[in-house]
Amino acid sequence: MSVAESTCGTGPQPPGVPTAGALRLMVIDDEAVALRQMERMLRRRGYRVEGYADPREALARLEQSPADVVLTDLRMPQMSGMQLLRRIRARHPRTEVILITGYAAVNDAVEAVKAGAFYYIEKPVSPERLEAVIRRAAEKIALQDDNLRLREELARREPAREILGVSTAIRELVKVIHKVALIDCNVLIQGESGTGKELVARAIHAESQRKDKPFVGLNCGGFAEELVASELFGHERGSFTGADSRKPGLFEQARGGTVFLDEVGEMPLSAQVKLLRLIQERKIRRIGGQRPIALDFRLLSATNKNLEHEVEAGRFREDLFFRLKVVVIRVPPLRERRQDIPVLMNHFLEQYARLYRKPVQGFSAEARELLLGYAFPGNVRELEHIVCSAVALCETETIGLSDLPDDIRNLEVDTVSCNGLTTLEEVEKAHILRVLEGTNYSRRRAAEVLGIPRTTLWRKMRRYGIRDLR
Repeated sequence: MSVAESTCGTGPQPPGVPTAGALRLMVIDDEAVALRQMERMLRRRGYRVEGYADPREALARLEQSPADVVLTDLRMPQMSGMQLLRRIRARHPRTEVILITGYAAVNDAVEAVKAGAFYYIEKPVSPERLEAVIRRAAEKIALQDDNLRLREELARREPAREILGVSTAIRELVKVIHKVALIDCNVLIQGESGTGKELVARAIHAESQRKDKPFVGLNCGGFAEELVASELFGHERGSFTGADSRKPGLFEQARGGTVFLDEVGEMPLSAQVKLLRLIQERKIRRIGGQRPIALDFRLLSATNKNLEHEVEAGRFREDLFFRLKVVVIRVPPLRERRQDIPVLMNHFLEQYARLYRKPVQGFSAEARELLLGYAFPGNVRELEHIVCSAVALCETETIGLSDLPDDIRNLEVDTVSCNGLTTLEEVEKAHILRVLEGTNYSRRRAAEVLGIPRTTLWRKMRRYGIRDLR
C-alpha cells in the first residue's frame, strides 16, 4: 500500500454527511487540459465545482466563499501545492485539501500529511478512487462540525477538558489556565509546533468573563505581508485594488471577546507598529478609513519562536514584545510529558475509529512499544496524524507495526531493545539526520519539517557533530 493511501479510512458513509450536490469543490491546476478533465469528471458525478489555473485567484475566491474540499496540483509555477496547503489550513481550517501529483515521493507525502493535507494521491486518478476520497473528506467535515458543537457545549461546562494528560506538566498547565482566565490581561503562549497552543487559548477564553463573546483567531504566518494589516484591522471599500466592499477586521469581529494571534512572531514589522498602537489606544482605524473605532477585546498570542532572539535580531519590536507578555504560558512538548502518550494514543484511536466506522480497539504490544519510544518531533499533532493513518490502514481490531508509517518503523533507534533504553539525545540526533537526508540537507526545509527555527537546527547539528553535506 502506498504512502498516499495512509491518510484516510474506509467504511460506509455515515448519516449526516453532505451529499455530492451539497459539497462545494475547488480544483486548482496550471495545466488547462488536466483542469478541464477534472472539472468534467466531478460535475458528471453531481459535484459543484470551480476550477482555477492560478492558485492566487483560488485563494482570493476562498476569502469570498470558502470551499469544502480543495483538490490541487502539487507543482505549479505561481505557488506550489504545499504553499497553498499551508495558506488554506491557516485561514480555512474546515476546508480539506487533497494534493494530486504526477511526481509522487515519500518525502512529499510525509511533509503533506504533517502540514495537514487530507490525502496525497498520484496521477492518473481514477474517478472511483477520487470520489471515494472526496466522500471520506465529507465524512471528516461532518464529524468535525459535530465535534465543534459538542466542544462548545463541553467548554461551557469544563473548558480545559480537551487538554488531555496525566503528567505533572499538564496538571500544572491546567492550573495556570484557571488562574489566568480570570485576569483580563494579555497572555503570550509559547511552545513548539503541534503542542496545542490554540487549545490553551480557547480554554482561557472559555473560562473568562468574555466566554459569551466571540473568539476570533488569525495565523499571522498564513498571509502575505500586504494582507496581514487588512485581516487584522479591516478596510474600507476602494482602499486598495481588490477591496470591493467594506470589511471589518479581526478586532472588530471580536468586540467584547478574545483575539488570538497564532504565530505572532511571523507578523511583519509594518503590522507590528499598528498592533502596538491599537493595544495602547484601544482604537482602530480601518485601512482607507477616517474615523477611529473604539474597541474592547482581550489579546492572546502564541509563537513557536524565541521572541527575545527575534527582538535582538531586529525582526520583532521590543515594546510590542513586552506588551504581549504580561503573562507567559509555556506549553510543554510531548517529549517532556511522555506519561501522556498512552492517554493521547487511546483518545485519537477512539476518535478516528468512530470517524472511519472501523472496529479498531487497541494497539499490539510491538506497535505500542514503538510509539512509546518515539521522539515525536511534531508533538501531539504528529501523534494524531500517526494514529489517524494507522486506524485507516488497520484491517483487524488491533493496530500492528505494519499499520504504522514507514518512516516511524525504520527508526530503529527509537525503539526499546533488549540491550536497554535509547537516550533522548540519540533519538533526536537520529531523527534530525533522517529529516536532513530527506530534504537533501536543506536547513530551511528541515527546520520546517522539525518545527524549529533554523538557528536551533544549526545549534543541534553542531552539538551532535552533524556535518552539512550539501
